Amino acid sequence: MPTDSATTAHAADAYLLRRRPPSEKLLDTGFRQLSLVMASTVAVVLISIFLVVFTGAREAIGEFGLAFLTTSGWDPVNQQYGAFVAIYGTLVTSILSLTIAVPLGVGTAILITEDVLPKTIRDAVGLMVELLAAIPSVVLGLWAIFVMEPAIRPALNLLHAWLGWSPFFNTTAQGPGMAPAILILVVMVLPIITAISRDALNQVPVELRQGAYGVGTTRWGAIFSVILPAAVSAITGGVMLSLGRAMGETMAVTMIIGNSINFNISLLAPGNTIASMLANQFGEADGIQVSALMYAAVILMILTFTVNVLAQWIVRRLSLRY
Repeated sequence: MPTDSATTAHAADAYLLRRRPPSEKLLDTGFRQLSLVMASTVAVVLISIFLVVFTGAREAIGEFGLAFLTTSGWDPVNQQYGAFVAIYGTLVTSILSLTIAVPLGVGTAILITEDVLPKTIRDAVGLMVELLAAIPSVVLGLWAIFVMEPAIRPALNLLHAWLGWSPFFNTTAQGPGMAPAILILVVMVLPIITAISRDALNQVPVELRQGAYGVGTTRWGAIFSVILPAAVSAITGGVMLSLGRAMGETMAVTMIIGNSINFNISLLAPGNTIASMLANQFGEADGIQVSALMYAAVILMILTFTVNVLAQWIVRRLSLRY
């Protein structure tokens, strides 16, 4: 019977499509062609960017090969280059910033969408989050240098005093470093995670909420057992989008990370990222150094592409599950 109903509905839709006026059919055809052209343009631009960057990196790829990924030296005088420090900094700052930002962002979204606080307070919090997203990254970088880093330095040195036995905290905090860069990335990706999580939670059907309350579930039981699982695919997509944003952030991270070419596993020491390395050196580079920077840009593009593909896969898996 469901199959017969579906066939009948499909036949009715086809009949209505055939009965449309010619002007509507023409408009529909034009819209489809325009959509195809715009989608193709995006694909062409993306492929063109990758080809240009890859062409510029061919000399360095031939010279250094895969050792470029595992070598930490960056010596323009002797023409020896390795991007391990920048790759390590990119991955560590991005992943750790999301580790902090995801609970904050999702929690803020729950605070905004649920009747936990009065509406005036929830609206004020939502407005502040939206205004945070409008602050330019260079302004956040200046704030990180002159306000945030001096304020958190005693706390970071306290971590060193307590956890100095760990290689991740075996240096003292004396200024710009990986930890301040992680925190400024938290500030930058938090509005993205909050906004997407808020929209995802608002899209959860009211029937699910009412059904959860109808069977005697508490407010927090409904949030964690029903509402969040129903919105988890969209929230995960927003988190992965924020990961790509964190990997590619340039100005704020360049201003606060320290831009060191020496490898140090400590989070309190200065570090580097691929984006900050490109921003610092590309303007004065020449010869094979330009190709080495292009090689690093290719690596960054591959990382962000991998993140987006992984995001699509996770979202589809979670959508099927829930």
